[in-house]
Amino acid sequence: MTDLKKIPQNVTDARKVNETQLRKVYDPAQFHFETTDDIEALSNGIVGQNRAVRAMEFGLQVEQSGYNLFVIGPSGSGKTHYTRSKVEETASRGETPDDWCYVYHFKQPDQPLALSFPAGGGQAFKQEMEELVSDVEHKVQTVFSGDEFEQRRRELIEEYDERIEALWKQVENSAREQNLAIERGPQGIVTIPLMFGRPIPPEEFKQLPEVTRDEITKKRKKVETEVYETALRVDMIRNQMEKEIHRLRKEMTETAIKPLFDPLYEKYKDSSKVYDYLNMVEEDMAENYHLFQETGRDNENVLAPFFMGEQDTYKRYRVNLLVDHSKTEGAPVVFESNPSYYNLFGKEEYRGSFGTVSTDFTMIKPGALHLANGGYLILQANELLTSPMSWHGLKRCLRTKTLRIENMMEERGLVASAGLKPEEIPLNVKVVLIGNPFIYQLLAQWDEDFHKLFKVKVDFDTEMDGNSEHIQEFVSYMKNLIDRNKLKPFHREAVAEVIAYSSRLVSDQKKMSTRFGQIADLLIESHFWAGQDASDIVQRRHVQRAIEEKAYRSNRIEEKIRERIADGTIMVDTEGAVVGQINGLSVLNMGDYMFGQPNRITARTYVGRKGIINIERETSLSGHFHDKGLLILSGYLASQFARNRPLPLSASITFEQSYSMVDGDSASSTELYALLSSLSRVPIRQGIAVTGSVNQRGEIQPIGGVNEKIEGFYYVCKARGLTGEQGVIIPHQNVRNLMLKEEVVEAVKQGQFHIWAVKTIKEGIEILTGVEAGEEDEHGRYPEGTINHRIEQRLDEMYESIRKLEKGDS
Repeated sequence: MTDLKKIPQNVTDARKVNETQLRKVYDPAQFHFETTDDIEALSNGIVGQNRAVRAMEFGLQVEQSGYNLFVIGPSGSGKTHYTRSKVEETASRGETPDDWCYVYHFKQPDQPLALSFPAGGGQAFKQEMEELVSDVEHKVQTVFSGDEFEQRRRELIEEYDERIEALWKQVENSAREQNLAIERGPQGIVTIPLMFGRPIPPEEFKQLPEVTRDEITKKRKKVETEVYETALRVDMIRNQMEKEIHRLRKEMTETAIKPLFDPLYEKYKDSSKVYDYLNMVEEDMAENYHLFQETGRDNENVLAPFFMGEQDTYKRYRVNLLVDHSKTEGAPVVFESNPSYYNLFGKEEYRGSFGTVSTDFTMIKPGALHLANGGYLILQANELLTSPMSWHGLKRCLRTKTLRIENMMEERGLVASAGLKPEEIPLNVKVVLIGNPFIYQLLAQWDEDFHKLFKVKVDFDTEMDGNSEHIQEFVSYMKNLIDRNKLKPFHREAVAEVIAYSSRLVSDQKKMSTRFGQIADLLIESHFWAGQDASDIVQRRHVQRAIEEKAYRSNRIEEKIRERIADGTIMVDTEGAVVGQINGLSVLNMGDYMFGQPNRITARTYVGRKGIINIERETSLSGHFHDKGLLILSGYLASQFARNRPLPLSASITFEQSYSMVDGDSASSTELYALLSSLSRVPIRQGIAVTGSVNQRGEIQPIGGVNEKIEGFYYVCKARGLTGEQGVIIPHQNVRNLMLKEEVVEAVKQGQFHIWAVKTIKEGIEILTGVEAGEEDEHGRYPEGTINHRIEQRLDEMYESIRKLEKGDS
């Protein structure tokens, strides 16, 4: 066998990542302060979100319909806090909208009227109506107890009594002509026969001749008929008298209360709706004057309160102040944390008593849209979409620009109730939804009304450029968080460490995280450890302690896996060299904590035509992206070694001791290295782990979680013992993503651990084997002693074997 062509040490050393590139170090000297007590807090309350800020300002200033806002961004980016503060700032410069009241509709009692008043006017109108009712009550009682009313009432009664008496006199005279007398008593009216002007006793009447009795009886029937007709006429006259008395009462009530209404007519003459309502109130009070009489109230059903609850005689004249802006400055801002249907659109409350329920216009309650009308309504999109009917109701209100209170059960067609139908209220509100990108994309794709109603997308980024301007703004925002949470001042070295942590969160040396929720957590926890250290100032060591403690609280699974690797339960080699075996790197996400884990990947190659067999796929443990990565391997091998003949190859690849789903293509280059090692029969150094995806041209592509992967393998090597030969190969594009822990950086400085950055498969295989990969000459052949030459030789052997087998079969 041809001797292997070793790669020069200086070539592989040139691919090592310089120690200065392993971690971005922020110099505390760039800060012109000693502690955060010496700086001012950020004024606008947001950092590194220029796109979101511009979109927010645009959306809040456009007044046309449909320009509602949808704020998207990851949790902890400060989008909710900034949205509320920016909306409140904009609203403070806006006009205060009208108050809204519901009042009784005298012509259609089941359809309460909606009245609007300038801000504060609703409360004033409610007070005016209460005072009006009180004044009317006093005025009516005064009028009806006065001499004038009594005199006119007495005159009316006397006039009609005289007419009644005249009728009775006429009947009585007619009866006397028939020798009969009429006697009116409590039991009714009776006729009594007379003889010589005196009543005939019953005994004497019986002794009269039969002819005389019959004649008297006929006369009595005739007179009784006249009496009956007269009684009917008397009832008619009495009814007429009652109507005249009612007319008198109404007339005197109208005259008495008119001066009470005149100031209100004058005040609300420019509001036709309020003016008409006052006119209806005046007419109803005059018509129902008995409500204001003490005797009228005394005669009410004493059992009514037991069946209908507490009674309010004057309820029909009350004002239900639905929305009161008397204390609102600028436009209203409402943040509804529970946007259920009734919380958004209002409701009619019901009063239950003895198995029945009732409602009226005074029991209409406002929703968040009523309170935000003329201003801004902020909602959490997830809460809104999970509340039945809320999203559809909100869209309808925004489309029609009206707000109507309805029963949700009736809205869904489940119950048809005979409740109230309050008048619609015009709606002018700017709605701001706060959610995540997934919800936004879901609505944008499946709801045809979404883009018509929410035309402004406010997109919060997860990261920002780490330039000097943003660094200074970041520090000022830290001051905001420190003041808001009442924390100890941070030393500038601690500030530099927090900024480094921010870059670590986004795994980018040129970026900083905008997930200020996580930054706030770090500040609070650093403050705690400073307190435990009895320090009045948070130092760099306290920030580092907070980061370490946070990791320790969540890394139990990581430590268990390291223990299993250390004791050999999970088989991972960190020394020696093995053919077709390599250490891949994966990231495990526990929700609140991510860590890297090495995995042994093995490849076996043999003669055949099945191609590359993915054992994970065959056992349904491989995801789509992992399958794609392996198909790319086939493409690479075919393009390199099957230009003139088919690949006579069968191969199997697997993640050893893997019992869960494998997905992603970040191990595709690792699997390819194992295949190349198996085909060339050149062993791979087990002290080196690899991460990176590959394309069909053999170019290495970047991956995620590079810091966690490197640190995961480093700690495994540390537990086994660092030899100075161990390290990790990463894609060259991921160098800018390195924000490694100081311990790992120090190990690299000491030469105990190494990190290589490669651009191609050829560069990687040379580091792993120490053998040159080999470049094609003009005849398409590879130099002897190189990896590719050995692979080509092996494939030639396989091809000849297959040809012989096929020839023998034929």
